[in-house]
Amino acid sequence: MRTLIVTEFISLDGVVDSPGGGSHPRAGWTFKEVPFVAEAYEIKGTEQLEAGAMLMGRVSYEEFAPVWPSMVDDFAQYNAMPKYVVSTTLTEQPTWNNTSIVRSLDDVAALKEGDGAPIIVHGSATLAQSLAAAGLVDRYHLLVFPVLLGAGKRLFADDAGAQFARLQLVEQAAYENGIIKAVYDVVK
Repeated sequence: MRTLIVTEFISLDGVVDSPGGGSHPRAGWTFKEVPFVAEAYEIKGTEQLEAGAMLMGRVSYEEFAPVWPSMVDDFAQYNAMPKYVVSTTLTEQPTWNNTSIVRSLDDVAALKEGDGAPIIVHGSATLAQSLAAAGLVDRYHLLVFPVLLGAGKRLFADDAGAQFARLQLVEQAAYENGIIKAVYDVVK
């Protein structure tokens, strides 16, 4: 069975909205608000090398697809690997190389059933919440930024649909700019 990893840039108050750009009032907060320290981002390179597929929601797909394919030096492995967009509303065939649409969480569960390298979920807060509620998340890679954004999309649901999960910290690091890397396995 393949491991499903949710990877996020996350504020200390749990917001994952618009870390590199987007519609949030503080869009780009990961790069605008916190000094760059290369070591804090090493996990991103490792994820790209180790992942066998990328999974994303429609909104993240629509943000990534116009940009990432042209970033050949930064995202060569992601651009080449199989990518899956989980959407019930996307009607046009994806134009990003090697991208398919999956329509349900059952389809995601079927992707996990096979052998292979991990499936990585970037961004996609709504999808990540749905995957967690369905018990499909195996690991979280979190880069926690020392900012409080107050409002915006959150990684973890705060409504009646939220599911309890016990997490085990398996890797951690703190960097001079205040970013904390926290890698958690979901205890099943």
